[in-house]
Amino acid sequence: MGTGITLSVFSVVDHYPPARHPGHRRTVAEFYQQLLEECRLAEQLGYDTFFVAEHHFHEYGAIPNPAVWMAAAAAVTSRIRLGPAVVVLPFHDPRIVAEDYAMVDQLSRGRLVFGAGSGYLAHEFAGFGIDPASKRARFDEALALIRRLWRGERVTHAGTYYACHGVELNVRPWQEREVPVYVAALRKEALYWIGRNGENAMIVPYATVGQLEEVADLLAEYRRGRADGGHGPGEVIVALHTHVAESDAAAREEAAAAFDLYVATRLYARRQTYDDIMASRLSLMGGVDTVARRLEELAAMGVTHVAALYNFGDLPSALARRSLERLAREAAPRSGVVAQPAAAG
Repeated sequence: MGTGITLSVFSVVDHYPPARHPGHRRTVAEFYQQLLEECRLAEQLGYDTFFVAEHHFHEYGAIPNPAVWMAAAAAVTSRIRLGPAVVVLPFHDPRIVAEDYAMVDQLSRGRLVFGAGSGYLAHEFAGFGIDPASKRARFDEALALIRRLWRGERVTHAGTYYACHGVELNVRPWQEREVPVYVAALRKEALYWIGRNGENAMIVPYATVGQLEEVADLLAEYRRGRADGGHGPGEVIVALHTHVAESDAAAREEAAAAFDLYVATRLYARRQTYDDIMASRLSLMGGVDTVARRLEELAAMGVTHVAALYNFGDLPSALARRSLERLAREAAPRSGVVAQPAAAG
């Protein structure tokens, strides 16, 4: 993969039904097809991984089961890795998660990158009838079971939330080494424990910090945890909202309204509008030169993997695709800090 920052793509999978948002005519089926086309483009451009998010019971997300969409993506690509960002483990039986994503790994011939999290949206916990206070314990128990099943163990387990006797997968992952796992975190304290447990991590700084410089603090806490746990460096995927245009002014014209729609319907506590996020610099939005400089700043902090949150709000697919092309073909090479992309399949 070379040295420098690795670039991936992350779809935030918003969907705006016409009944609540007049003028939005894209159906869910059309949205899925656009994502498949954008995934194929990302592969052609040399991006490392295409991530999609899992969300439930709200227009904020249109993919309740990433494994289903990823199976379709596996059929139309050959090189790019595919990942959920993230599977919300407290909402699922870990045996089914292990089966679903083992199938994705087989269908893609070893391209699964498994993002996992414990969830954060109150309406989703309410929808599944799960107490949010139990989420960390549920997550830990489920992830441990999934790993045992993927390793081919015949599992007998009697835990707090899950129980099974003599269960063994009939379909295991394609990857002979363990499937790469990234654990999502929203707080600095969580990053420490993720690092201490020897896990890789995934963060969306927009949701938790106020300025780009604070990303360095998040990484430092993760590394402190890794060191305290006796582990090597590990990896953190830093996801940043992205729109690359010819100039800063063009980026504003193309993306500001779409980003502000995204902000108005998103369900995090922290809300930064387009103007806010340009001031905080917690994005890869702007002209090619601006984004190239931002990549250089991230590399100087020790960031090694960036996921571009590229299709927020109702941004037209043509503009989202052009942005991905500019990031890969213009901003990344100009920065001089991005890893040589993998060859397209």
